[in-house]
Amino acid sequence: MQQRSCLIAGLILFTTICGAIRFAHMMIYSTNACIHRRWLFAVLLFFIMMLPLAAQALAQSTADHRKFEQLQGPFASGPEVTQACLSCHTEAALQVHQSIHWTWSFDHPATGQRLGKRHALNNLCLGLANNYPRCTSCHIGYGFADASFDLTAQDKVDCLICHDTTGTYFKFPTGAGHPPYEDTLFRGKRLQAPDLAHVAQHVGPSSRQSCGACHFEGGGGDAIKHGDLDSSLIAPPVSVDVHMSPDSLNFSCSTCHEFTGHIQEGSRYLLRARPTAGIAVPGRDNERPACESCHGVAPHVPGIHNKLNEHARIIACQTCHIPEIARGGLPTKTRWDWSTAGQRDAQGRPINEMQEGRVYYDGMKGHFSWDQAYAPDYFWFDGSMRYTLLDEPIDPQHVVDVNYPLGDFASPDVRIWPFKIMYGRQPFDAVNQTLVVAQLFGSDPNAYWQGYDWVRAIDSGMREAKALGQVRHAFSGTYGFVETRTYWPASHMVAPAADALPCEACHQRNGRLSGLPGVYIPGQHRYALISTVGWFLVFVSLLGVILHGTMRYILHVRKQRSTGGV
Repeated sequence: MQQRSCLIAGLILFTTICGAIRFAHMMIYSTNACIHRRWLFAVLLFFIMMLPLAAQALAQSTADHRKFEQLQGPFASGPEVTQACLSCHTEAALQVHQSIHWTWSFDHPATGQRLGKRHALNNLCLGLANNYPRCTSCHIGYGFADASFDLTAQDKVDCLICHDTTGTYFKFPTGAGHPPYEDTLFRGKRLQAPDLAHVAQHVGPSSRQSCGACHFEGGGGDAIKHGDLDSSLIAPPVSVDVHMSPDSLNFSCSTCHEFTGHIQEGSRYLLRARPTAGIAVPGRDNERPACESCHGVAPHVPGIHNKLNEHARIIACQTCHIPEIARGGLPTKTRWDWSTAGQRDAQGRPINEMQEGRVYYDGMKGHFSWDQAYAPDYFWFDGSMRYTLLDEPIDPQHVVDVNYPLGDFASPDVRIWPFKIMYGRQPFDAVNQTLVVAQLFGSDPNAYWQGYDWVRAIDSGMREAKALGQVRHAFSGTYGFVETRTYWPASHMVAPAADALPCEACHQRNGRLSGLPGVYIPGQHRYALISTVGWFLVFVSLLGVILHGTMRYILHVRKQRSTGGV
């Protein structure tokens, strides 16, 4: 990285010097004052434009980590690398300890719920309890193998997972946050252990690839969970994401999700649904990663009637500028049915069935449905998400919303937002009438993927949840399956302006916002009385035009006759 920056800076400075030499030559050998002035102006302008670029290129790195004695290695483990990092970056781990990336816990100020991965449920892999080593392969620490993990340990922070620039560092899928320390066979594929010293010597700012190592893989694989986050965003074309494309603005994730002291802006539990602060100015209220932080609260050219900016008051930017879910070429999972899991062959191995290159049945997990490039669902949203937690009763006769967006058309600070809805069928306690968490992963016989026994798996998961204070009651021993939904707001894969939704996407019968309460959409909504009055006025107006035109014609003919055609 540093060599590339120096090369760029050198080329810029070399070009600038050549321009200066050419200018001196003209000054010496030309007597034309106009030429002198033109060249003086050109060279000064060139210096003004090029020198900041050179400075920026040189400023991309202030240290060559290859030269640090602490990083020469060899390193036997990730924590050893962290100890070396902390010898210079003394406060970094303490800062990370305050972030949701580390705590996996979030106290929602509006709902009062304690959320985060340690507490919230979903209809993908259900929940964290007793599934630690598998789930925590996406934790930014080392060794989160059970609930006793020391969240105050500084050397357990994984610096490399965010700051690797080599593309060779990764966490082992079932290693509780550790990378493989030797080449390891996993599900028939040999995973090469990263060279920790080499990675440590080539650290840099986070990137789409480093963030995506976890966030693109949410739910157990690429593109499964969010619908607007997948590996297509590592190097997307402009048509997929106008901000992240290397051919456009080349934003990294942290361009919008700014970090201060290792704390990032933005959370899926609490969004700014209707930002009002406008363009972000240092020293003022910062509402990033909101679109308005760069584009302002009136982002469109006013035109004749300023209708687009009026729309922006109640319609989120994402609603028009993210026209489809999973528009990067990779399908996203839209349904997960746990009730059919457990089918195995004669050797006791889970059966897998493929369809169009995607797994649609996995004996370990059940049936799946996939989709791509499809229209989102739209809801009024005030930025807060409410979750159904383990202690909250459900009605299994109806679809259970594991999470759902808050706000309606009468709420303050709401806008219409696009969402991916994930549908599922997951286990619940048939006596206590609550959702449950089950131990899926592990080598002990309680794990569902060992014995395929839901009673034992749910009992193990719920005993862990009760020990953690997440639920007051024990598992009754009787389970069933219930239809569920989760809602994921879309904010990525922003299309170029030319590919935004056209007006007729909504302003027609059965348009995009069909069925959304609290809003009247011309062209989509029709009321008999209004239509009758409207058509009557159109008919009267047309009749008036015809009568007016007829009278004008008659008068014209009479005038022609009276004047003899002159």
